[in-house]
Amino acid sequence: MYYIVYGFLYLCSLLPLPVLYLLSDFFYAVVYYLIEYRKKVVMDNLAIAFPEKTMEERKRIAKDFYHKFIDSFVETVKLLSAPDAFFEKRFTGNWEVVDRYYDQNRSVQLILGHTFNWEWGNVQIVRKIRHTFLGVYMPISSKPLNRVFKKLRSRSGAVLLSAHHMTREFLPYRKALYCLGLVADQSPGHLKNARWYNFFNRKTAFTVGPAKGAITNDAVVIFASIARRKRGYYKVTFTVADEHPKANVNETQLTKKFVQFLEATIRRSPDMWLWSHRRWKHEWKEGDIMGE
Repeated sequence: MYYIVYGFLYLCSLLPLPVLYLLSDFFYAVVYYLIEYRKKVVMDNLAIAFPEKTMEERKRIAKDFYHKFIDSFVETVKLLSAPDAFFEKRFTGNWEVVDRYYDQNRSVQLILGHTFNWEWGNVQIVRKIRHTFLGVYMPISSKPLNRVFKKLRSRSGAVLLSAHHMTREFLPYRKALYCLGLVADQSPGHLKNARWYNFFNRKTAFTVGPAKGAITNDAVVIFASIARRKRGYYKVTFTVADEHPKANVNETQLTKKFVQFLEATIRRSPDMWLWSHRRWKHEWKEGDIMGE
């Protein structure tokens, strides 16, 4: 099944990007109007995040989100055959912010949210920095698709660490000069270890694991945000959050910095965030620990 799926997607990836975008437009109509994939989840999330907006304004954000969501899928398929040079002008960034810490013999921890298109960023950053890039990923339940995505994500030499076994798989690289990339806006799997923060004016659970790891290893913490310049062109901006987290902050304070950064990023371009995941599926209860 893996070879069937891979072969089909590889053939699709050979199509020029403008043709893939025509397919994206078609599938957008199918997904949004016919299948209505997670449409209720998206609209409920937008109502929580933007109660001040009208229904029409939220529908406009939802439609723009679905367009970019489908675009990100066809762009990811393009990774199967596109040469590295393809991304040179299509995914740019201030890479020097990360790379300068290599000369200082400092490891780096990148933290970002699910803003499109992080898959292209995963490929490009390996080419632009000198650190060993470690990418934490959430395995896909479908084994054939999981193999395909692992191949995509490691095509430029990224070392992939499963989120399910991250602590164990990270150990061989702890003493190396690494850049660890973490998408840290998922709803935490274990609420007992979470902290609660005001996120879009609603108490929201966040895992403090990324902050705890950065402090333990005293890695330079850098937040990343991705902006879409136009269709098929992205720019990532790296912002140093703390150069010495071990001395300066605790895990709840550092997580709070990220929560505030993430909300500001989403408010600038709300259609770029992954609204189809249930970010507010947990309700705060008396006794849950608020982050400071």
